[in-house]
Amino acid sequence: MNDARTSTLKFYTTKSYPCSYFSERSARSQVATPDHLIDARIYEKLIRVGFRRSGCFTYRPDCDGCNACIPARINVNQFSPNRSQRRTWKRHQQIIATRQALKFNSEHFALYQRYQSMRHSLGSMDNDNREQYEEFLLQSNVDTELIEFHVGEQLRMVSIIDKLDDGLSAVYTFYDPEIVNASFGTYNILWQIELCRELNLSYVYLGYWIKENRKMSYKANFQPLEVFIDNQWQLFNSGTN
Repeated sequence: MNDARTSTLKFYTTKSYPCSYFSERSARSQVATPDHLIDARIYEKLIRVGFRRSGCFTYRPDCDGCNACIPARINVNQFSPNRSQRRTWKRHQQIIATRQALKFNSEHFALYQRYQSMRHSLGSMDNDNREQYEEFLLQSNVDTELIEFHVGEQLRMVSIIDKLDDGLSAVYTFYDPEIVNASFGTYNILWQIELCRELNLSYVYLGYWIKENRKMSYKANFQPLEVFIDNQWQLFNSGTN
């Protein structure tokens, strides 16, 4: 990752704060600064060594005595959907995806609030106001796209995606939580895999896989999965972590 531009970055570790994934634990992050130097090219280097972004905030977990958050990515060229994923893909062929400007939309925000209140109640984002929502999803120094997913006239899902030179990074996806057994999250990842293939890109970066957290452990369903451990990407195995 060494070059003239990245050598000007500074890294610091935050103070402890409540962990978003385990209520009984505290967390810390390593943060890359200054924000204005982290453009698309620099971020591509950082994401390959386990960093992610939240708005213009670029970080990776650096917790005392805990390494539960493991960076994960799907190798698109080797991925083959399992039976359940094939069913999900077929069931949602009526969904239409369209690219929109990365800016505030009240319909998107209403869907986001409904999703957070029903799927992540008591979480750190379930009471986000408009300013917090915009800082989290609508601020970016990299090549970011906002994708709407409709069924007919109904907005069902919104996805924020970063475009990298070797793949796509799934920043965040939220969807209609009132549609029972829809598997929108699975469909969205499958859609990103197909988009990578269209663009001749190799990876979908999924953020962090967390074995002990049900809401994050699902990523292991997309095989072959690669995980970043001991400063290198390696094939996932069920005994990881």
